Amino acid sequence: MTRSPEYDALLSLSARVGADPALVQGAGGNTSIKEEGTLWIKASGLWLRAALARELMVPVALEPLLDALRRGDPSTEKPQAFVMDDRNPSGLRPSIETTMHALLAPKVVVHVHCVDTIAHAVQVDGEALVAERLAGLPYAFVPYARPGLPLTQAIMRRIDAGTRILVLGNHGLTVAGEAVADAEALLAKVRRRLALAARAFVAPDLGSLERLAVGSAYRLPSDPAVHGVATDAVSCRHAGGGSLYPDHVIFLGEGSVIAQPGESALDVERRFGAAGLPLPPTILFPGKGVLVSTTISEGALAMARCLSDVTARLPETARLRYFTDPENAELLGWDAEKYRQALNASLNGKRQ
Repeated sequence: MTRSPEYDALLSLSARVGADPALVQGAGGNTSIKEEGTLWIKASGLWLRAALARELMVPVALEPLLDALRRGDPSTEKPQAFVMDDRNPSGLRPSIETTMHALLAPKVVVHVHCVDTIAHAVQVDGEALVAERLAGLPYAFVPYARPGLPLTQAIMRRIDAGTRILVLGNHGLTVAGEAVADAEALLAKVRRRLALAARAFVAPDLGSLERLAVGSAYRLPSDPAVHGVATDAVSCRHAGGGSLYPDHVIFLGEGSVIAQPGESALDVERRFGAAGLPLPPTILFPGKGVLVSTTISEGALAMARCLSDVTARLPETARLRYFTDPENAELLGWDAEKYRQALNASLNGKRQ
């Protein structure tokens, strides 16, 4: 493959975006570029921050995929069927968001899980809040639908030929432009418009957490910012209400586990064991901080940080739109996400 300057520019942007935890966490987020009938899109399960260090992009036959979308062909639910295998020697799978990238007409598409955007998009009145902030911009607000084909179908009902910005309910942000520089500038503009002040970080009680971890399969997180969701009372209350966006469910499980008064991590282990439940990746100790599983993946740890960043931006009085039980179950049982999680686990501990 002879790479174009725009292709290389997209890789550079991907690496920058992927290195910013306020935009992308773990293997989340994806970028794409359309060139000569090929949609080059980030591979499922890989990290955008590695865009300059390893093969990351998958070639998809654009027109056959769009034709199948127009016909309502259910094969589009598995975009790997449209991969150009002769140009994909590593056998990578394209992002689960491939159909969204194909649907948007501009050449370059950038999808991120921007914490400021999510903090708007998880609120019951998120569409109205976004309308105030993005007035005058070519955007569409898309109510929550499962990522992949259901989301693309929901987008189809909301956009027109001029749409360049998607705010995805309970999910994130997508921007599109005819050049990489255009998409990057639009991302920066939307990010400024949607910026929210975070409540001041409340330091964890590390001594208490170390005592609470004794004898258990839990430890202190390597990223201190993870603690904010538990040390801030408002954040902890919001987190305790349930799941708010897809990657939380995939990497941390349904909702958040909050220790009961007087419980240690070992007590939580015994409680879950008695119920026949798998141990949670994280445990929130209100007012003290967070303990994480000793086997937590790098992706799950990134999502734990994301939860602190999102909830710190939610007003105390915010009314939140939590996932329903069927929505949680749909994500947990989804084959595409099982693949992404398995790939993430296989890469855990390796440089992405």
